[in-house]
Amino acid sequence: MLLGLSIRDVVLIERVDLSFRHGLGVLTGETGAGKSILLDALGLALGARGETALVRHGADRAIVTAEFAIPADHPVRALLAEQGIDEPDGPVLRRVMGADGRSRAFINDQPVSVGLLREVGESLVEIQGQHAARGLLESATHRTALDDHGALGDLLESTAKAHRAWREAAAAEREAAAELEAARTEEEFLRHSLTELDALEPEPGEEAALIDKRALLKNREQITEGMAAAHRELVGQSGAEQSLRAAIAAIGRVKDKAGGALSAVVDGLARAIEAATEAAAALEAAGQDLDQGEERLERVEDRLYALRDIARKHRCEVPDLPELRDTIAAKLARIATGDEIFRELAARTEAARGAYLAAARKLGQARREAAQRLDAAVAAELPPLKLDKASFRTVLTPLDEAEWGEHGLERVAFEISTNPGSPFGPIGRIASGGELARFMLALKVTLSSTGEAATLVFDEVDSGIGGAVADAVGERLHRLGQDLQVLVVTHSPQVAARGRHHWRVAKLESGTETLTGVSVLDAAERREEIARMLSGARVTDEARAAADSLMADAGS
Repeated sequence: MLLGLSIRDVVLIERVDLSFRHGLGVLTGETGAGKSILLDALGLALGARGETALVRHGADRAIVTAEFAIPADHPVRALLAEQGIDEPDGPVLRRVMGADGRSRAFINDQPVSVGLLREVGESLVEIQGQHAARGLLESATHRTALDDHGALGDLLESTAKAHRAWREAAAAEREAAAELEAARTEEEFLRHSLTELDALEPEPGEEAALIDKRALLKNREQITEGMAAAHRELVGQSGAEQSLRAAIAAIGRVKDKAGGALSAVVDGLARAIEAATEAAAALEAAGQDLDQGEERLERVEDRLYALRDIARKHRCEVPDLPELRDTIAAKLARIATGDEIFRELAARTEAARGAYLAAARKLGQARREAAQRLDAAVAAELPPLKLDKASFRTVLTPLDEAEWGEHGLERVAFEISTNPGSPFGPIGRIASGGELARFMLALKVTLSSTGEAATLVFDEVDSGIGGAVADAVGERLHRLGQDLQVLVVTHSPQVAARGRHHWRVAKLESGTETLTGVSVLDAAERREEIARMLSGARVTDEARAAADSLMADAGS
């Protein structure tokens, strides 16, 4: 809801500060007083195109600030959060238009693009009439309006859920098809690679073991010499084993005379002889391995080079070869079962598509029924608004499958025919601003619960009408004002009498300047203003009495 509008140096307005409340508010004044300037100023704050002609003569810049209050779940809050804009209780939109043509936009005192200002403004205020730029004039809003009118939220949710499931199933099918195609393309290479790897049979840790063995074989002469010397020291005539046996014999000759004191010595020497014997045997075995010479070294190096060659071929390390072999085998297994998996995924996709179509067709049927109710409701509103020759219809056009989406299978558009026999077309084809405003009034009364904007502005809604038709317009504006904030620029006393809040726009002489001012009217001033609207320049007692009657009938 619009709380306040502050205008500085816009055309003939030097300084105006207005406060607004819920309900129907009317702005009146003589022709040329500047009522349209207020709408131009509001449009500027909402992101409309700015022109230097809006800057008051002699001023450097024009400034318009609009303050709003919005509920906690209003989409504007999420939009501002996405843009990193600090959010107090409600957004404050400000536009600065320089006399040099430069324009700046602000939301909550943070600089923003005019595009963002317009996007936020369009979610807060909907202007109908000659200043209308979007809202129900845009066909993109018609589907949402119809769905809201028909209370189709549950059907929309189930359709959107089914559409997501279909899309996910189709994506899985496409991914499987791509993987299967890629695997089949390289199947021959994979089979050849698996044959090579199976023939080679690489083992975990094998490269490191081969490197160690190659180093041993390359140094076998030095190692053999060392081993031979060690063997002599162990088993030769003066080796460790003979010395240990001699030591045992010497102890044995005196063991009995020492009691049990030498038993541990004899046991230790026995264990040493056993260890020396085992070491000598190990030296002999190692020596036999080394005795194979160049032939064994060649086999080790051939194996190592073979492993490294195939690793380079597959652009991996030798330790990765066992895992590579398992991966290739798994790919070939998937190729073998790929057709079956693909058929299963394709069946899932088709089932998901069928579920989506069932949900979307149910939604479409509900839309057609809601469209019939909407058409009848709008048709009932047209005659009292002097639009009895016009016809309204809701058109549901089937979409191509490529356009099917979470919102269903059809495009929704509101169309009108202004005269019997005239072709139907978009709402915006109504030429007259007054007719367009009244037609939009009929739509908004019927669709009062739809749309994000909590503030509606009507301009020229009473153009070219009077009497009972003007009273019908006023009654519908009053009805809208029970749920929304409605502001109307009017020349009709019947409409003005329905307002809960009333502002008068007038030109004021200030020295050599002519300025536009806006004043809030109390009950007595409202009576006088409505009487002026009834009688013209000279307000008569009869006009005042008629104003009293209008206000009484309107309950104001």
